[in-house]
Amino acid sequence: MTLPVLHYQPWGETLQEQLAAARAAEEAGAAVVWAPELHRSAVVTAAALAESTVTAGVGTGIALAFARSPLLTALSALDLDELSGGRLRLGLGTGVRRLNEDWHGVAWDKPVRRLRETVAAIRLLVAGAHTGERLTFDGADVRLDVRGYRRPYPPVRDHIPIYLAGVGPAMTALAGEVGDGWLSHELCPPRYLDATVLPRLRASGRPLEVVVSACCAVDDDPAAARAAAANVVGFYASVRTYADLFAFFDLAAAQDRVVEAFRAGRPADALADAVDPVMVDRLTLAGTPSDVAARLAEYAGLADAVKLGPPTYGLPPARIRALQENLLRLIRELAS
Repeated sequence: MTLPVLHYQPWGETLQEQLAAARAAEEAGAAVVWAPELHRSAVVTAAALAESTVTAGVGTGIALAFARSPLLTALSALDLDELSGGRLRLGLGTGVRRLNEDWHGVAWDKPVRRLRETVAAIRLLVAGAHTGERLTFDGADVRLDVRGYRRPYPPVRDHIPIYLAGVGPAMTALAGEVGDGWLSHELCPPRYLDATVLPRLRASGRPLEVVVSACCAVDDDPAAARAAAANVVGFYASVRTYADLFAFFDLAAAQDRVVEAFRAGRPADALADAVDPVMVDRLTLAGTPSDVAARLAEYAGLADAVKLGPPTYGLPPARIRALQENLLRLIRELAS
């Protein structure tokens, strides 16, 4: 069976448990471990992952691009690359308007242009912060004039790979134009990837690593696996941003029923009973170990890597922990 390279997003009720899961994933054969940014800081978690692993790459998956200045992001990336011995992948994404403006108090207008400029500024700073030269960037949204500054530590690398998260056509195309890699959200089945995403990523003709994220629920009882993944599907279905994905699989009406439940007052992470089982089957990797292995093989030749993680939405820690153990066991079996 031909499989893509496997990455992993470790879960933990505590940071120590998350780090233990990362070590277990590395030992099982995962090539990269990723640190998300929502309930924890991606930068701090990535630093801990770098210290807790030896060979696996370490990624921020994803850090918010606009909530930090380009200089602070570049310095954090240089620190993480040093700490990891050159294993960092800097994953960046815009987030949505409400997250930026209401939670972080930063501008979000014209996010594609702003992210393009942010990436260029970060690359300028990573390559030149140690030289002492004046570094300037004059964009529409991002401006720099760094003079009288020299970072007195030699960089491990002058180029740190930047992976961009993108959902819509413009942001996905941007990843293809300027990114070293692209990172998807948790619902990106092979047929959708092939038909809609890859043409946008490949339009520029530049090489980049395509990393698909996948909600992966492994259980000897396939019904239990699908039930565990249902809240993840419900969460994404409650957001109209993902309407094109559901429509592609003829699930627009099914998404509407989830949206109705959400607008009636249901929490976004507790919509499982409003989710049609067909949605779970088409959009997640949920089932027995052999079921999931077969679904993973469908990404071969399309994705360079698949970032796996257990479902977490609306589940008690004990259940997430058991699903993570099942998933790590499967990674070990597939890598052997």
